[in-house]
Amino acid sequence: MVSEEQSTALKVVCFLHTGSEIRVAAVNPEDEKIKELLFQLTERYKANGAIYQITEESFRLAKKAYANLPKIKLIIKGVKITDTELEKFQSAMATFADIQKTVQGASVTDVMTIVIAAALKFDSSDIHVEAEEHQIVVRYRLDGVLQEVASLPHEAWKRIISRIKLVSGLKINITENPQDGRFTIFMKNGDTDVRVSTIPTNWGESVVMRILKPTAVDVPFVSLGWRPALEKKILREIEKPHGMIVTTGPTGSGKTTTLYAILKKLNQPGVKIITLEDPIEYKVEGLNQSQIDQSKNYTFAAGLRSILRQDPDIIMVGEIRDLETADTAINAALTGHLLLSTVHTNSASGALPRFLSMGVKPFLLAPSLNAIVGQRLVRKVCEKCKVEDAQAPERLEEIKKILGEISPASGETIPDLTQLKFYKGTGCPLCNNTGYKGRIGIYEVIIMDDAIRASLSDKISEYEVQKLALTQGMVTMAQDGLLKAIDGVTSIEEVFRVTGGE
Repeated sequence: MVSEEQSTALKVVCFLHTGSEIRVAAVNPEDEKIKELLFQLTERYKANGAIYQITEESFRLAKKAYANLPKIKLIIKGVKITDTELEKFQSAMATFADIQKTVQGASVTDVMTIVIAAALKFDSSDIHVEAEEHQIVVRYRLDGVLQEVASLPHEAWKRIISRIKLVSGLKINITENPQDGRFTIFMKNGDTDVRVSTIPTNWGESVVMRILKPTAVDVPFVSLGWRPALEKKILREIEKPHGMIVTTGPTGSGKTTTLYAILKKLNQPGVKIITLEDPIEYKVEGLNQSQIDQSKNYTFAAGLRSILRQDPDIIMVGEIRDLETADTAINAALTGHLLLSTVHTNSASGALPRFLSMGVKPFLLAPSLNAIVGQRLVRKVCEKCKVEDAQAPERLEEIKKILGEISPASGETIPDLTQLKFYKGTGCPLCNNTGYKGRIGIYEVIIMDDAIRASLSDKISEYEVQKLALTQGMVTMAQDGLLKAIDGVTSIEEVFRVTGGE
């Protein structure tokens, strides 16, 4: 709670924090800086505070305790990992098995450092720490798939979770209710934010830490995975001065990355871009980013109405969840603004019925919507251990059937279905023996045309929209994924895992 630097400078130590009470001891308790420090602590942790006087000798003995504190050092709203600490632990962990060995051989105070350092090394997007009956399991989400990397005893976890809560601004004594917080990892090469969520479970608290690397959305538009014919269509739509472009898909399908890539491509000195986000997870230079605050009635709808008075050219709304937001977004698109947003549906064709089910009027939706982008992320085959992957005859026939349904209107070059080759990764140190390294998007895009606009009614179904889009020349996500598998980018197994072949 009190950093070693503060303790040395002010000759003060914190010796008690029970959740409702904080006590500090100081050589000079009348020092105004110490009183200010205690005030900050009590405000932050919503506790009562008290200052006690100690001698110089007592302070010297108390200071020795800092030598046994974790290598992660508390800094206001985050933690600091030095280059030496990061290099020490990362160099010791070449594989997942090394994480368990390093954890077992470390003091409890070092475990949090190790878990974070390893997650950064292996480029994990999330750290899952889950309580089971006999142990605590640590899993990393790598390229969208969870991998078990270590286990901890329950007693050690109780001490570690207290530290996680402390740096995240969560209440240590609250274990029966969910809590959300965040902290920052301060490192020499740049800071990284971490979003923390805790929930109670049968055997103890479960914690998920989402690592919000600034580079996570630093993907150029051309690197998203568009096929050439589709890229031309999308470029034509995002370069229009007004209208609405919506991305769809479940959580973790890459919608945010796609939106940021589009915004960064459109981000020019002569253009004003404002975003409404809940929360702002990635900071992008040149964008005016505004965070939703439900507690202050600053909702997507309210924020969007305010944004329209800020003279924007381009607006990004994190999510359209209700009729009020949808109506305001449509109004913006119809009054000379390019608006980007997301909706939660499983396919591009599901977005239109979703808007209509909110209560949006078809005659307003039809002229305002430019394009709908449905997407998923598939893992890319590791180039280091890539080998040819023969398919069973039944699977091969299924693949041919799906690819054979691609319309000539799509503009895609259809491969020779009698000469298909596919690839997989056998596993190597580079890909942590998973056979995959990195991810790429697979897409299906509906470009709103006269036929689709004319068909809009309150009762139009997802099936009817899909049928019209396929006639238009839409390539489905499954077809796009299979074309990428033929190109050797991903595997057949991965495409069917993500899309189910639909």
